[in-house]
Amino acid sequence: MLQQFSCNQAGRDIAVGDIHGCFGKLEAALRRIGFAAETDRLFAVGDLVDRGPESHRVMEWLRYPWFHAVSGNHEQLAWRRALGDPVPDIDHVRHGGQWLDLLDTPEQLELGRQLRALPLLIEVETRLGPVGLVHADFPYDDWRVAHTGGFSVEDEETCLWSMARYRSQYHQPIRHVRAVVHGHLTLPRMTQLGNVLYIDTGGWRNDGHFTLLDLHTLKPAR
Repeated sequence: MLQQFSCNQAGRDIAVGDIHGCFGKLEAALRRIGFAAETDRLFAVGDLVDRGPESHRVMEWLRYPWFHAVSGNHEQLAWRRALGDPVPDIDHVRHGGQWLDLLDTPEQLELGRQLRALPLLIEVETRLGPVGLVHADFPYDDWRVAHTGGFSVEDEETCLWSMARYRSQYHQPIRHVRAVVHGHLTLPRMTQLGNVLYIDTGGWRNDGHFTLLDLHTLKPAR
């Protein structure tokens, strides 16, 4: 459920919002900030696939040693359909999942296994304390709950699907973590509620851009 990373002493740790199959655009954004794969690490807050033209490249990206991601709701839709157990009442194809049908059966099965294995939460140690990454929302006001491994099915659904914190403009900080970074909600600019940061600024859209957040400074990387 939780994957932890020690502090990167050699380079930067960068977080990116929803990619949605736009890996070429992400590569261009990384070049603009001088991302160095030899020393830097990139952490994605989920929704790697669907909607964009390059979702099939997700397995390539998951092989990169410097790239790490939590699961988003679109990963759940994709892996469950790939493994023959689609999410009930949600049409994955209508939500951008047409690309999956272009893969042959062995590729679909391998993709399903890889996406199913993604963690729900990531914790990255920085020089000023740990930063958490969760796709949509964190169901508690204390990050220590992430270390118990005792999430219910409802808690997992909150992490993948919920918009409640943003919609209610809930500013209560999450304790025992420096910050928690989310995607899921596409916003015009990076937005903060308490110590929760929303960084999906629509890099996968024609009118959006990728926010690349330096996890050590909690500011957009340059």
